[in-house]
Amino acid sequence: MYVDPANVPARKPVTVPGLHAMKAAGRRIVMLTAYDSSFAAQLELAGIDVALVGDSLGMVVQGHKSTLPVTLDHMVYHTRAVARGLSATLLIADLPFMADRDVPHVLEAGARLVGEAGAAAVKIEGAAPHILDAIAALTARAIPVCAHLGLTPQSVHKFGGFRIQGREQETADRIVAEAQTVQAAGADLLVLEGVPTALGERVTKSLQIPVIGIGAGPHCDGQVLVIHDMLGITPGKRPKFSKDFLAGRDSVAAAIAAYAADVRSGAFPAPEHCFN
Repeated sequence: MYVDPANVPARKPVTVPGLHAMKAAGRRIVMLTAYDSSFAAQLELAGIDVALVGDSLGMVVQGHKSTLPVTLDHMVYHTRAVARGLSATLLIADLPFMADRDVPHVLEAGARLVGEAGAAAVKIEGAAPHILDAIAALTARAIPVCAHLGLTPQSVHKFGGFRIQGREQETADRIVAEAQTVQAAGADLLVLEGVPTALGERVTKSLQIPVIGIGAGPHCDGQVLVIHDMLGITPGKRPKFSKDFLAGRDSVAAAIAAYAADVRSGAFPAPEHCFN
């Protein structure tokens, strides 16, 4: 489906304060990844709230086994491409592996992704002390931050694979505490990945900032998926927390619209997409 900009419904740009207002009003936030201008235009057409240029591009676009080979130059390139396809949808870009190693490097990366590439916010994984310093430094320079906890893909080797986090009480308590510390450091929202449903609900209720789930259950303030997963085109086994929205539909546009409708209605994620 070709997207004629003249046919895209007019709407107010989504903002970070607007996402906070959505949480307060109980309106679910719809986030989806994009890596190029054409897919970004499809997100814009469907009225998606947030586009995420994830370092997941290392796996679904570049063909790597993890996100670790993705560089800052890669992220800038793809973020610039996605920005050209958007108008009202808020754009967030991932900080790639080791871009957060110290405050000077994280500020340089944030400046490039926002100032050069056109992102409105950056996403950073973890809650270690240097990450909290990075969040505080970015927000002090008016760069909004999306934190990322739970199954953090850049820690794949530490976890021993892409494993669900927070099944044990001690780990669950730690994730709740980490969520509160990233909020206190200045994070404006949180992506929570690969945790049991009960923990997803617990984290969401404990925070004032929006919590966007991916494999974190239906009680989060919004949902995000990798677009290749929700279109059923990722090679290999699709993650349990995903769903093929293209199946039974005749276009990418229809699949994205169905995803957005199901997130907003609460139909997705269903029990079969969640972890106990």
